[in-house]
Amino acid sequence: MNTLSKILRDNRFQPADVPRFESKLFYEGARSRPYLERFFVLLILATIISTAGIISDSTATVIGAMIVAPLMTPIMATAAALVMGNMPRAVNRFSLVLVGVVTVVLLAALLSTLYSGIIVFESNSQIIARISPRLIDLVAALASGAAGAFCLSREDIADSLPGVAIAISLVPPLCVTGTALAAGEWAAAQGSLLLFITNLLAILLAGGAVLAFLGLNHAAMIEIRGTARRNAFALIILAVVVVAIPLVLTGRKVTQDFVTEFQTRQAAQAWVAGSGFHVRLVQVTDDSVYIAVAGDGSLPAFSELVTAVETAVGHTVRISLEVLPAQLLSNTPAGP
Repeated sequence: MNTLSKILRDNRFQPADVPRFESKLFYEGARSRPYLERFFVLLILATIISTAGIISDSTATVIGAMIVAPLMTPIMATAAALVMGNMPRAVNRFSLVLVGVVTVVLLAALLSTLYSGIIVFESNSQIIARISPRLIDLVAALASGAAGAFCLSREDIADSLPGVAIAISLVPPLCVTGTALAAGEWAAAQGSLLLFITNLLAILLAGGAVLAFLGLNHAAMIEIRGTARRNAFALIILAVVVVAIPLVLTGRKVTQDFVTEFQTRQAAQAWVAGSGFHVRLVQVTDDSVYIAVAGDGSLPAFSELVTAVETAVGHTVRISLEVLPAQLLSNTPAGP
């Protein structure tokens, strides 16, 4: 407890810190137009980079988009304005966030239509990673939001902000949402949008909590409208609780599917043992299992596979088996 008190005391906001802090988050008056121009230029470029990374299934490209994306600033500004009790500022910054969200989704949808024929939702790792958010994603987002607020509060650790931008993904989930909407993949669109909302609420809640603990409202020396601020954060907490429910359900389903896939793969490998075939792919979706085997030989009876899989997973399951004949072709180059 003494250690925590010392950390808070050493890093508390002082009145002299407030102008510098506000200048990094609130661009008002003559600074507003240039900031908005830079904001949307970076947002559009980040969307293009992220969408290209998703389409090409490139992790490095998507990470680059996370660093370029400027959405973290207005979200953190909203949290700071709520802590300071400045509701007009909070509404102004949050409105910018909403406009940014719509911009990213629409632009990603437009870009993805140009490459709709090459996007495979079932195997694209960038899409798969963002359509089934779990409770652990909320935990990571809360920690990232707290880290972001702490970095913003102290000038000497601001270099860590790019790491926070990578840890808490904002633009990539929205790009997946736009891509999924353009392709009519409604479930994927809902899942990726849920991930973004989770990250957004986590930044507002954890970021606001850190700024409050560090005494931003007292250092600002303004009259706090306590009721409005309490109501705002109560609403955010309620939203986090509501969002946590589908995250728990999704997490359970992901875990169950992983266990089912592992058990099915083991059963399938035992089934093909000694037949000249090998298991190439196992996919679990809802109550069905897809198994692809490849090779050259004679397979055991399909009914034996069904029995083995259902015994392994402990319940009946619909199985689709694809048998791929393996062929090895080679040439013999002519001598000189």
